[in-house]
Amino acid sequence: MQEFVKAGLSPERIAVELGQSLDSIKHKIRRLGLEVVGFQKFQRPTTSRALPRELLTVEQAMLSLAAAMKALEQSGLDRTEILRLRSLVQASKIYQEKFAEYADCLRIEKELMELRKEVAGLRKSAEKHAEKRP
Repeated sequence: MQEFVKAGLSPERIAVELGQSLDSIKHKIRRLGLEVVGFQKFQRPTTSRALPRELLTVEQAMLSLAAAMKALEQSGLDRTEILRLRSLVQASKIYQEKFAEYADCLRIEKELMELRKEVAGLRKSAEKHAEKRP
């Protein structure tokens, strides 16, 4: 069971491989304390990798990109290393795009919170004025 989970197989796939029910596989996984990579219905995604506590800065992503690009300039790299470096380049590009989207979402959330405070203040003011009217 542990080997299947380490290989990244879903509980559904493990059930098929072992010829057992999905419920029995899920029970065994929980009993063994294993984590399954992927999404489980109505739950947060799980992973066997530790998630970083903080996001990389754009500068860190750019440095990673620059290092991968520099390494690709070397001759004599084997196919595996070239694919790894290309993956790093792609990941860096995607990270920068997603970071920009994330920063934009944070800005929008901040503006929304400020607007909510302003609307609440205006409502209070309107209620006070309405109470003063005869």
